Amino acid sequence: MRTKRIFKLLICACIASLSYCVTAQEPVLQITGGKVQGVKTTTEGVLLYKGIPFAAPPTGDLRWKAPQPVVPWMGVLKADKFGPAAIQSDRDPNAKVPDGVIDYVKEFYAEGDPTRSEDCLYLNVWTPASGKTDAKLPVAIWIHGGAFSGGFGYEKEFDGDAYALRGVILVTVNYRLGLLGFAAHPALSKESERSVSGNYGLLDQIAALDWVRDNIRQFGGDPDNITIFGQSAGAMSVRCLAASPLTKGKIKRAIIQSGGGLNAIDPVETVADYEKMGMEIFGNKSAEELKALSFNDIQRLYMEWMKKQKGFKLVSPIIDQYVLTKNFSDLAKEGKLPDISYMLGGTENDMEIFKTGQSHYDFSLELIKHGQKPAYIYHFARPLPGDNCGSFHSSELWYVFGTLKRCWRPFVAADYDLSNTMLDYWTNFMKTGDPNEQGLNEWAPYTKEKTFVMCFDINP
Repeated sequence: MRTKRIFKLLICACIASLSYCVTAQEPVLQITGGKVQGVKTTTEGVLLYKGIPFAAPPTGDLRWKAPQPVVPWMGVLKADKFGPAAIQSDRDPNAKVPDGVIDYVKEFYAEGDPTRSEDCLYLNVWTPASGKTDAKLPVAIWIHGGAFSGGFGYEKEFDGDAYALRGVILVTVNYRLGLLGFAAHPALSKESERSVSGNYGLLDQIAALDWVRDNIRQFGGDPDNITIFGQSAGAMSVRCLAASPLTKGKIKRAIIQSGGGLNAIDPVETVADYEKMGMEIFGNKSAEELKALSFNDIQRLYMEWMKKQKGFKLVSPIIDQYVLTKNFSDLAKEGKLPDISYMLGGTENDMEIFKTGQSHYDFSLELIKHGQKPAYIYHFARPLPGDNCGSFHSSELWYVFGTLKRCWRPFVAADYDLSNTMLDYWTNFMKTGDPNEQGLNEWAPYTKEKTFVMCFDINP
């Protein structure tokens, strides 16, 4: 009996030990809504939590409403699958692209479109310190681009392993896009407690920011050390979030990639402007009728309206006197932007409005004028190998996320070195607001006395 009891205890000890090892590697965290468990990535010591809901599904009666609290779940959510992308149009892999024009489908979406749904409010967390609530690692929230009408938080060029290896927790988010994310209409404003409509995509981003502040300690993060960064429409989103009264005191740093500087593309249209547009697109429908429309119906009505317009009309953030009372540039000129650290820049062959240039320099000088810290400005000049598209809009993303191996292009060793250097600068900035460290070339902020711009390229 004694022998059997000892043997049984040994078996229990082994099972407990094994369970402890699994738990130590993949801890179960208690977060808003319930318990969650992540998965290992291919990088030793990094855990990834895919598809965590940060708000209720914005479907049915919640379509065209501000994001609502997470719906609790039972048991442990195994966060091993990315959540659906925001509903958006199909991409055509057979579309003809003129020579010298970047084929974005080939570049970033060659594997095909992911699952898309109105139920899209999910985020993803890469961390080296899950469950260590006292680790207090800096946190970076990435907001994807896509002209406010496409994209998602887990495109193949995005990854957080390189950030986690450098001691930064990366969070990527989905948000509502197109008319579902930014349409306004008198019927929607009437049912709103604030009598406004539009800016739902921005409200989603703010809900994700609030979720991070509430939960990131469980992942080893510091809720008081958050950097927001994004590219293109993601960079314009960063500008809006920095300008929003709803994010006051919640953001420590901001990185604006191909989003311009002073007097760049900022919201100027109002709720009234977008309500008029909504009436032209949808007609005099009730809120119930609007919410009963299928996405295909919404797209059809939008395209019919577009044919009557002079040029392409992008639906995007507006000045609604709630999420945004003034835009980023106007607040900068008034000295009323958050006094946080800023980094911004563009690429050599970027869209003209986003190219590194005078608007970036003016922005930094405007900060100084109002007693704030100057900005760090960069210029990405590496022409990507494999075609003649140069340093196109979005070309730096492979480097900023350390995902060159996922790209079809024939990168060389110097490209990998450049990527590591950029990652070092980016994560240093996220930690302290200063991109510099010993061993890196000095990156001085842009001032009238020292008009320095950090150029990223490879040696010929």
